[in-house]
Amino acid sequence: MDNRYWVGFNLVKGIGAVRMKALINHFGDLSLAWQAPADALQAAGLSSKLAERVIQIRTRVDLEKFMVKVAAQGITILTWEDEDYPSCLKEIDQPPPVIYVRGTLTTEDAWAVSVVGTRRVSAYGRQVTEELAAYLANNGITVVSGLARGVDAISHQSALRVGGRTIGVLGCGVDRIYPPEHAQLAGKMIASGAILSDYAPGTPPDAANFPPRNRLISGLSKATVVVEAGETSGALITAQFAVDQGREVFAVPGNILAPQSKGTNRLIEQGAHPMLSPRDVLEVLNLTRVTEQREVRKILPSNELEAKLLSVLSHEPLHMDDICNQTSLPIERVSATLVMMELKGSVRQVGGLHYVAVQEEQADYKV
Repeated sequence: MDNRYWVGFNLVKGIGAVRMKALINHFGDLSLAWQAPADALQAAGLSSKLAERVIQIRTRVDLEKFMVKVAAQGITILTWEDEDYPSCLKEIDQPPPVIYVRGTLTTEDAWAVSVVGTRRVSAYGRQVTEELAAYLANNGITVVSGLARGVDAISHQSALRVGGRTIGVLGCGVDRIYPPEHAQLAGKMIASGAILSDYAPGTPPDAANFPPRNRLISGLSKATVVVEAGETSGALITAQFAVDQGREVFAVPGNILAPQSKGTNRLIEQGAHPMLSPRDVLEVLNLTRVTEQREVRKILPSNELEAKLLSVLSHEPLHMDDICNQTSLPIERVSATLVMMELKGSVRQVGGLHYVAVQEEQADYKV
C-alpha cells in the first residue's frame, strides 16, 4: 500500500485524526488532497494557516525520498487502512492516522497491559514492577510502556528477561531513542516486540510530545497499571486516557507518607482497581487463560454460529435458555459453541449458565 500521502499530512503540525478524516471525506483520496491548492484545502475544513502549512511541507519534502530513507531504517508505516494496524488502538476515539514501528506487531499484542509509573521509583516500586511485568509476560500478555526511566524501563526489562513481548511508545521519532541510555534496551525490544510512535522519524523528544503519547500507551492496552506516581506524574495522564477509552485502570497501593504513592492511592480512592497481586489484573480482564485462548483461536476461527451468538449477547447477562430461544438453535450446539468461545475469550460465564460478551465490558468509574 502507498502510504506516502498519509506520511505527508502526518508531517504537517496540526493535522491529526479529525482533519485527516475530513480530508479523506472531502477528496476521497489523500493523493488528490496532497496536490490540492490552498482554496480546495480550506474547502475541506483546513484553516488558511494550516492550508499554507501543507503547501510549505509538500514544497520542502520529497515524499519518495523520505519513504526510501524510512524503509532503510527498518521502519514500518501503518495507517488506519492497514490490516496490521493494532486492533485495540483502532478502537479508541480518534486513533492516530499514522504510526511508525520498528520491530514487529503481532495478533498476540491484542492481549496487552500497560505498566507505567514514576521515574523516581522506590525499592518497593521496583520489586512490584519486576514481579508484575514478569508475571504478565509469562502469561502471554504483551507489556506496554513508554521506555522512560524508572517504572517504564523496569517493566520492559522484566518482560524481556522472561522471554516475553514488550512494546515501547515514544514521544519522538522511532529513529531517535530517548532517553539515549536506553538505546540497548530499545534494540532488545525491537528484536522481541516493537517500539512505535505517531511522530514522524526525525522528530526530537520535545517535552510537549510526551503527554499526548500516553494516549497511545493506554490505547494499545486492555488495562493500565500505575505502580508508583506522584501527584503530578505523567502516569496519571495515562490512567485518565485509559478511563476515557473505556479501559480498566489498576493502581498499586503504597505508603500514605511516600510521595511516589500519593497518585496511586488517589486513583484507588477515585475508583481504580487496587492491585494487590499481579493475578488481579488477569482475573478482572478475564485473561487467566490467554495461552489456551490463543491456541483455540488458531484452530477454530470465528464462524457464522459464533457471530449469531454474539449478536444476542451484550454486557447484560443472558441465560443459555434465552440464548437458544433468541437464536432458534438447539441447546447442545449453543452449549458446545459457548464453551469454545469462552476459551477464546470472546464470552464469559458469570454464573448460573448466564453469559456476557467480553468485548463489550467497560470500566464503570471515572478518575
